[in-house]
Amino acid sequence: MPRQSPDALAEVSRVAGGYYAGLDRLLPGPGGLPDGCSGPLVADGPAGRLAGFAVCTHQVIPAGSLDQSFGAAARFVLAIRLRGPGTPAVDLLLTRWREHLLGLPGAAAADTAAVIDWPSREASGVQALLWHGMQPVGVLAARPRGRGTAAGAATGIVIRDAGPGDAGAVTAMTMRVIEHDAQFGVTVPRPATGDLVRGQVQAALQRHPSWIWLAERDRRPSGLVSVQPPREAAWIAGTTGAAPVAYLSAGYVVPAERGAGVAAALVRRAHDFLDAQGIAVTLLHYALVNPRSGPFWARMGYRWLWVNWQARPAAALR
Repeated sequence: MPRQSPDALAEVSRVAGGYYAGLDRLLPGPGGLPDGCSGPLVADGPAGRLAGFAVCTHQVIPAGSLDQSFGAAARFVLAIRLRGPGTPAVDLLLTRWREHLLGLPGAAAADTAAVIDWPSREASGVQALLWHGMQPVGVLAARPRGRGTAAGAATGIVIRDAGPGDAGAVTAMTMRVIEHDAQFGVTVPRPATGDLVRGQVQAALQRHPSWIWLAERDRRPSGLVSVQPPREAAWIAGTTGAAPVAYLSAGYVVPAERGAGVAAALVRRAHDFLDAQGIAVTLLHYALVNPRSGPFWARMGYRWLWVNWQARPAAALR
């Protein structure tokens, strides 16, 4: 495999940041990459000029982490930097990544995934991702501050801030979200998931305000929206150049109330609060193949920022 100097890699990373920012103003600018499991994978372009490079990192998610409920227990993640559009460069980088994964015994285990987060407006690499057997699984969507939200009103519904006494209802509805999304491949309920969700909810409800809203009919919980404030959303903030960032972690409406405007009313309430707090962009994930999520969140003012592509197990990468 050809090797490149640190200066050449830094130059491509800088150009790539400008290229991605030109595709989408919400994408982050030039930034560093994590230390990979080996040297960078590189793709030469015409006349030997570096067209792009990639870094592979290995993530083993412990059973005691809630993150293990949102994907494979072992993840081989590829971060790519491209000088510009170019399917051949992506194809070559994925070929070299496959060769790398084939040398790792653990990549063939069932609870593994090869993972790439791809800018949603970068069309030139999609064909190569498909050639190599990767599937689009989830979307990271973004709503800039003030972007229009469809009016939400639901007759007979009261929306209020959740508090410590609501831990049982918030936990139950959050679990319903995780269980529902499992059929679309974006979540993996684990034996510890319930206890981990309960602990996270109890901690979140100690905030004042809680950044969690409940919809009620006749004092019975009908739905919720839960948001992580900027300090807790730091784990996802690097996916955008805007700041500060909040993360909408869960939205749910009980089946009997669906179609009555409860979800839109909850999101409107959350957005009014977030806009007043000066949140520059709110992020959320949803399953790409969920037939309801995409249309609903588009009406709420969200649009694609990144697409999560995976091959499961990781050794299934072609």
